[in-house]
Amino acid sequence: MNFNFNLPVNLMFGPGAINQIGAQTKKYGKHALIVTGRSSTKKTGLLKRVMQLLESEGVTSTVFDKVPANPTVSEVNEGVALAKSMQCDVIIGLGGGSSMDCAKAIAFSAVNAGPIMEYVYGKHGEEALPVILATTTAGTGSEGDSIAVLTDPETKDKKGLKKACLYPAVSIIDPELMTTLPPRIIASTGFDALSHCIEAYVSNQANPLSEMLALEGIRLISESVVKVYQDPSDVASWEPLCLGNTIGGMVIDMAGVALAHGMEHPLSGLLNVTHGQGLAALMPAFMQFNLDARKDKYMKIAQAMGQSVDGLSADAAAGKAIEAVDQLRKDLELNMNLTDLGVKEHMLDWMTENTIKVSQPGIMNNPVEAQQEDIYKLFSVSM
Repeated sequence: MNFNFNLPVNLMFGPGAINQIGAQTKKYGKHALIVTGRSSTKKTGLLKRVMQLLESEGVTSTVFDKVPANPTVSEVNEGVALAKSMQCDVIIGLGGGSSMDCAKAIAFSAVNAGPIMEYVYGKHGEEALPVILATTTAGTGSEGDSIAVLTDPETKDKKGLKKACLYPAVSIIDPELMTTLPPRIIASTGFDALSHCIEAYVSNQANPLSEMLALEGIRLISESVVKVYQDPSDVASWEPLCLGNTIGGMVIDMAGVALAHGMEHPLSGLLNVTHGQGLAALMPAFMQFNLDARKDKYMKIAQAMGQSVDGLSADAAAGKAIEAVDQLRKDLELNMNLTDLGVKEHMLDWMTENTIKVSQPGIMNNPVEAQQEDIYKLFSVSM
């Protein structure tokens, strides 16, 4: 049994934790670039509040507020130019996974010359400006990992940059920041978090620590996500969901994702669909494909999601996991297919080929070896 466990992130968790952002940022720089989305942090007043908290600690700030739902190389380049022109020495990601991933990528590209996609595809680079993250969704887990997912607008390739220097110096997880989220965002980000835990749990790189954390993440998310979907003001239920989400980021950092994420990236890269919706459309086929190889783990997933498996055969107990995930899709109104998301049959060849191009780590990490024809079939049955 050989594995490495190294997650050098200072996680600051709990209601009111956002009030520490000024004091924490001050440790790493004097002028912060705040990377955020186009509207939500302004509408909620959070952006203004963060700027005031920084100012109270003597930290000046510049705002880059052009991050879309699926950040691209173009936004990264624009953010880097702004950071350099304003001589920013620390980067703050304020918002959901897109803002946090874009912040990491800007921090990296600001000190590494050349196109960032070259580094995504393996070019060496191990330096970045310090990053502070404050998440406003319980979805991507970016606050707990060293990954930044980007899309190349020219090729439509969506792929993760994974570098040790991308671990945030500080991540603030404040459940009170989530209560203004609309239910549709809660559903899609919550399902993304669950997918992280499931894929890392069954992955070929899973280790004892990632397995323990992933299973607990599945339990926490399953018990809480429907509650906050139905009542976003329920801070008590946000706490376990936020923790489960952060765990999801930690376990994919340790054990990686598998084929579900590998197939979703071409989908959202091509059609700019919401990541969690894409995963929800693909997850039933993904779980069925891997069932025979992970029956014991599926049984534990089922139990973590509140299913009783007493007296059931191994096949029936494993099937309960798929039933539980499918029920959660329905409860969150995510029981869509690829056709609902705009996929046409003629797109499947490109999506299959792009999966092989950009998602080799996810393919290799999958419990069952997937050939090109398997991937095409999984897309097809998800239509």
